[in-house]
Amino acid sequence: MDFLHYQNGQLFANQVAISDLAEQYGTPLYVYSSDYITKQFLAYQQALNDTNHLICYAVKANSNLSVLNQLANLGAGFDIVSQGELERVLKAGADANKVVFSGVAKSIVEIERALTVGIKCFNVESEPELYRINDIAKRLNKVATISLRINPDVDAKTHPYISTGLRENKFGISYQLALDVYRKAKSLSNIKIAGIDCHIGSQLTELSPFLDAADRIVALVDELKANDINIEHIDLGGGLGVCYNDEKTISPLQLVTELKKKFAKYANVELLFEPGRCIVANAGLLITKVEYTKHQDGNHFAIVDAGMNDLIRPALYDAWMRVLPVKEPKSSDETLIYNVVGPICESSDVLAHQRDLSVQQDDLLVVCSAGAYGFSMASNYNSHPRPAEVMLIGEQQHKVIRQRESFDDLWRGESL
Repeated sequence: MDFLHYQNGQLFANQVAISDLAEQYGTPLYVYSSDYITKQFLAYQQALNDTNHLICYAVKANSNLSVLNQLANLGAGFDIVSQGELERVLKAGADANKVVFSGVAKSIVEIERALTVGIKCFNVESEPELYRINDIAKRLNKVATISLRINPDVDAKTHPYISTGLRENKFGISYQLALDVYRKAKSLSNIKIAGIDCHIGSQLTELSPFLDAADRIVALVDELKANDINIEHIDLGGGLGVCYNDEKTISPLQLVTELKKKFAKYANVELLFEPGRCIVANAGLLITKVEYTKHQDGNHFAIVDAGMNDLIRPALYDAWMRVLPVKEPKSSDETLIYNVVGPICESSDVLAHQRDLSVQQDDLLVVCSAGAYGFSMASNYNSHPRPAEVMLIGEQQHKVIRQRESFDDLWRGESL
């Protein structure tokens, strides 16, 4: 997060004091850097500039309309997993022809809508889904463009909740069954086979799982070609990891360079990537205020106003996220080992375990690397309104891109 730095004893984002953002917009507060999002997207674009390609941002990582609009203006396509995400990207100005629809449980209504607006491709995740898409396309007098999401049974070496490429995972079609399902797809009147899709997991920090999956996809493309099934695009999914602590990560250039070698004999085939986390994770932060400090039985708690309802990653995935005090620590400050905990009535409501901090009541803390799977997974649990979201634009400008929810928003749509 190169836009965060201390200046005159205070934490700044670019040239904006974090304390000023908290005072103007309140806490908890999500803040994103527009420049960082652009930089990360262009890293992919530049790595692929000599290749027929499409970068489809994974909307689930951060679905704010402003983020989507910025990426659409940069030429991005979008990877969606619901009709809600489809409507979001269309509202944000996306080209439907650059949208790929993933997800294991596409409903009839969702498929109808996607066919009506003319998306680029369905990433089909089961044989029954294939038949459903064909039936709906026939009824609407359309031809549905599809790829099959293949599960290559590759260990992504990541958290089991975000590993998607093993045979026991719910995602995709078994590698062993792929050829048979492609043959069935070829026989269907309202299906056009365009591609092959593979996504093995998220927060991958090694090249080997990507390369192992690529080897299996190349072998399958060869087999399909031998059966007169020609592939127009290869979708290699997302999953590129980011640095939350001290992880050694892979750059988009490293990843793309190695994968292009694997597909060299298919140089005319379009390559699709679906990055999400690596575009937005380190573009975002969550500002929170210390409501109380609590010291008992040798335990120290910084009780803050942000909880697992605002940021569930630490509770759900045991994710480690850096926590920085907004006041720059001095060498003379007394530090204690704190658990940073939120207001939710769950013992799992811990944003950070065992951190060396010097904090007092009413101090501000920043949870770093919160741009991905932060607000997009937020909820109203314990009837907490969701935070506002703010975008940093350049060095000094900032604007609200989502208003803080009101209490009236909590029961909107309900009735006595």
